Amino acid sequence: MAEQRTIDPLQADKPGSDGALESSISPLRALFGSNFAIKLITGLLLLGIWEVCVRLFAAPFVAKPTGVLLAIPKVLTTSEVWIAAYASLSAVAIGLMIALVIGIVIGVAMGRVAGVNQSLEIWVNSFYAMPMVAVLPLLSMWFGYNEQARFATIVFAALFSIIINVADGVRSTPQSYIEVARSFRANTINIWFGISLYASIPHLIAGIRLAIGRALVGAVLAEIFASVQPGIGMYILANARAFLQNEAMVAVLILAGFGISIDMLMNWILKRYFPWYRQERKE
Repeated sequence: MAEQRTIDPLQADKPGSDGALESSISPLRALFGSNFAIKLITGLLLLGIWEVCVRLFAAPFVAKPTGVLLAIPKVLTTSEVWIAAYASLSAVAIGLMIALVIGIVIGVAMGRVAGVNQSLEIWVNSFYAMPMVAVLPLLSMWFGYNEQARFATIVFAALFSIIINVADGVRSTPQSYIEVARSFRANTINIWFGISLYASIPHLIAGIRLAIGRALVGAVLAEIFASVQPGIGMYILANARAFLQNEAMVAVLILAGFGISIDMLMNWILKRYFPWYRQERKE
C-alpha cells in the first residue's frame, strides 16, 4: 500500500510547503524574489517605453525620462520652484485640515440623524460629482483672482469625499456598539465621536486619500485659471508654454511626492495609533 501523505494545515502557507500558497506564487515574484523588484522593473519598463515613444514619434521639446532626469538638479537648485511649491502645498495642507474638520462633523451628523441625511445627501452627492472646472469661474468671481480663490477651490474639492465616506462609515457602525454605549449612559457626543467616528476610521482614511488627490488637482486648476502667483500650477504652465516641458515635469513630480508623503504619514499614524485597523485588514 502506498504511503499516504498528510499535510499539516499550519504548515500549508509556508514557503516550500505543499500548501496552496506555493502554487499561487506568480512567476515574476519567483524570478525577481520580491514585490519591490517587480514594481521597480515594471516602472523601468514603463519609463523605457515612454523614452522610446517620445524619441520616435514626438517633437524634440516633449518631456522624456532622460530629459527630466537631467532637469532635476537645475530645477531643484532654484528658489523659484520652492517658493511656488511652498505656496501651493501649504494651501493644500491647510485646506485639507479645514475640509477634514467640517467633513467629519457633517458626515457624522448625516450618518447618525436620518433627517440630516435626507436633507443633505442629494446636495452632497451633487457637489461631489460636479466638475471643479465648472465651479472655478464662480469661485473666482466670489473670492477674486487671488489666493482666496485657490483656497476656496481646495476646500470645495476635498470636502465632499470626506463627508460621503464618513457618513457611510458611521451608518455601518455595528448596532451592538451603540447599545453597549447607551447601557453605560453614554451621551450623544460620546456616541457620535467616541464610537461612531472611530468605527468609521477605514472609511475616513479612504475619504482622506481621495481628498488629497482632489485637493492637489483643485489647487493647480485654480492657480492656472486665476493666474495665482506664486504657485506650482503657474510654474508648470509657464515652463510648458516656454517649451521647457522637462522642467515642468519636475514640478509635477514634486506634487506627486507631496501626495506620496501624505499617504506615508497616514500609514504611520495608523500603525502608531490604530494598530487594530491594520490587524483587521490582514484578517
